[in-house]
Amino acid sequence: TFLVYSTWAAFQGNHYWLDQNGANYLSPFYSPELFGSSPHAIFGPKPAWWPAWLLFSPALLVLWAPAGFRLTCYYYRGAYYKAFWADPPACAVGEPRIGYPGETSFPLILQNIHRYFLYLALIFILVLLHDAWSAFWFTSPSGDRHFGLGVGTIVLTLNVILLGGYTFG
Repeated sequence: TFLVYSTWAAFQGNHYWLDQNGANYLSPFYSPELFGSSPHAIFGPKPAWWPAWLLFSPALLVLWAPAGFRLTCYYYRGAYYKAFWADPPACAVGEPRIGYPGETSFPLILQNIHRYFLYLALIFILVLLHDAWSAFWFTSPSGDRHFGLGVGTIVLTLNVILLGGYTFG
């Protein structure tokens, strides 16, 4: 379900930020927003070099890093080793071969990239922590910023706490 929802959210390309009633929220799937239409965009609007035939969504520029971390984590390895390679065939069944080659040949050697995706995931945790902190500061009609709490603030804070627990756990 995560893969389906994240793909759908990434290809939306709109309605990913809220700047209303003083609240200033950015969807975690789009953060950090490198290029885009929201005030959160680091480098401004959609780049001119982006191919016209290719759908533009700010999430497509950043979502590959957390997806790479999640898809190469040990939990998912166990799940798709059993599903695609039937290895091991079951918990109580012994290995059919004498030697276990492990992740030393293609395509399983690609799993070793997990440690590098970890470093990227740690950066994303810091970015999401910044987004959650920024969500606590509302802007009044006069332009003054004050501390506030909304449903979006709670969601963004819980998101970074739970993702941090997953990443560091």
